[in-house]
Formats: sequence, structure tokens, C-alpha cells
Amino acid sequence: MRHRLKDVAERAGVSVKTVSNVVNGYLHVRPDTRARVEEAIAELNYRPNLSARNLRKGRTGVIALAVPELDIPYFAELARHVVTAAAERGWTVLIDQTGGGAERERVAAAGIGDHMIDGLILSPLALTAEDLAGLDGTPMVLLGERVDHGPADHVGIDNVAAAREITAHLVGLGRRRIAAVGSQRTPEGASARLRLAGYAAALADAGIAYDEALVAPAPAWHRADGAAAVRHLLATGVRPDAVFCFNDTLALGALRALHEAGLRVPEDVAVAGFDDIEDGRFSVPTLTTIAPDKERIGRLAVEMLAARVDGDRETPPRDLTAPYRLTPRESTHPH
Repeated sequence: MRHRLKDVAERAGVSVKTVSNVVNGYLHVRPDTRARVEEAIAELNYRPNLSARNLRKGRTGVIALAVPELDIPYFAELARHVVTAAAERGWTVLIDQTGGGAERERVAAAGIGDHMIDGLILSPLALTAEDLAGLDGTPMVLLGERVDHGPADHVGIDNVAAAREITAHLVGLGRRRIAAVGSQRTPEGASARLRLAGYAAALADAGIAYDEALVAPAPAWHRADGAAAVRHLLATGVRPDAVFCFNDTLALGALRALHEAGLRVPEDVAVAGFDDIEDGRFSVPTLTTIAPDKERIGRLAVEMLAARVDGDRETPPRDLTAPYRLTPRESTHPH
């Protein structure tokens, strides 16, 4: 049996209004009265009706998270952290997959069609700052690298610095012919461009010439794309002694292609990835990677969205940077 506010009031010997004041955290309730109400709430295991409360405030208690691909493990893991942070506020998260297409992203940014949501966390690949500036109404927080310093709050990491650090790690192991897997020249490839810039900067720091033959494009960042890119490098006679893949799923594919070619990792070719997905902790060998603080990214996004949902529409858009760490594992260090 679900108890009502009236039941708590009768148990505590107070008015329904007093119980409501305690539940909503109002400060003007006398301490002894508050204690009686809280005791009655505990005895009856009373839970406030959040749906009714949200409706009274003109809210649904539902936010949306829209990401390009749920079969990219990074986004699935990030979604888990967003859901956890949202649940602490009593929010439910509607998850949408846009495929990185402009129309689907536009629908998401406009509020997910007919769905009633209080706010949106969006990782765009196709839409620009100008596209998003033309939309209004739904509070929004942006993720990723496609749009920053734009019309909405944004959370990301320093991709250039992270790629520079992991490439420097490979250089520090004595590797000189370091391949970069995952370059993209399309407008949607903002993360790829930043990671390539960090890779190039680390080579320059070490006095190593940038060699276009060592840069392998990947139309998508799936395992098959990583394997295909490495097979192509080897087929054209390129013999890297290290491979920096722009995400971990590319790196998992690269490990497979190197194994098929009879090359040992890391003895013949060191391999590093980016994102620290769980699969990389169980691959053979385990995968050296950049580990963005996904929990922090999810929590910051929810916190910023909550501020906008609660009525802060005057503060200029904020651009927050979450931390990351280099995580060396077996794929760059011999047993």
C-alpha cells in the first residue's frame, strides 16, 4: 500500500500543509514538529509523488541524452554515468541515438519531437554552433568537440593535450615510426582533427618528421575500421613500430590485424588507444589508453543542465574541461 501525505499527517498529528513543508525542506517548521513528521515518514515508508510535484512545477522529471552511436562503448559507458547522476536528482533519462546525422540531431536539439523533456544533453557531430543558436526553448548541454564556445554549456576534455601526451609516451619508449589511425577530413571529424593535432605536436616536440604515409584514415571508429586501416598500412609497405589509434575500438581492431600479420604487441609494434573502455582492460594484451574522466563528464553535464532547468537562463554559456589520465598497460610495455 502506498501511503499518502494525509496518512503521514494523521500519524504525526499535524496538518497536511506541515507535512508538505517538511518534505519540501522549508526551514520555518519547529524542530520538534519536524522530528515527529520525519518519524512518521520513516514509519510509513512514505515516498513523495515526484511525478505530481514535477507537474505542479511545469516539469516532467525527464531529460534526454542524445549521442551519435550507442554501439561505440565510450557513449554507452558515458550514458551510464549520466543516468546515475540524473537519478540522484530524481530524473529519468531518455536516451536517443542520432547516427551523427544533421536531421536527427536537429530533432533532438528541438526537444525530441513530441516527447516532453525538461532538458537535453547532446553530443553533436553534424550541427554547428549556428544551427544550435537558431533553436530555443529546451535547456541544453553539449558534449564532444563539434561545438564549443557556442550557444549552450559545454563539457569536454583537452583532446590535443591528451593525444600529445600519449604520443609522447610512445616516443619515450623509443618508438620513431608512429602511425596514427582514425584521421577524418569531414566536418563531423572534429575529435579526429584535434587528436591528429596533438599527435603532430608530440612528433615535433621530439624532432620526428611528420609522415603522411603513417596517417591512416577511418570513416568510422569501429573495430573493423581499425583492422582495415592497419591492414592497409602494412599492405602498402608501411612498417610502423607503434600505432596510436584515436579511440579504443579502433585499437582493438588494430590488435587483431597485427596479430594476423604475425607481429607481436608490444615487442614489434606498440599500440595505444583513447577512451579507456572496459574491453581494453581485458584484451590480450591489455590496452594502453587515455582515460577521460567519464563520471566527471556525466556529472558536470547533469549539474549544468540542472542549473538551466531550475531557471538560470542569464549566465553566459560555460565551457568546462574534465580531466583525463594516461593509463599505460601491456600493449606498450613488454611483460
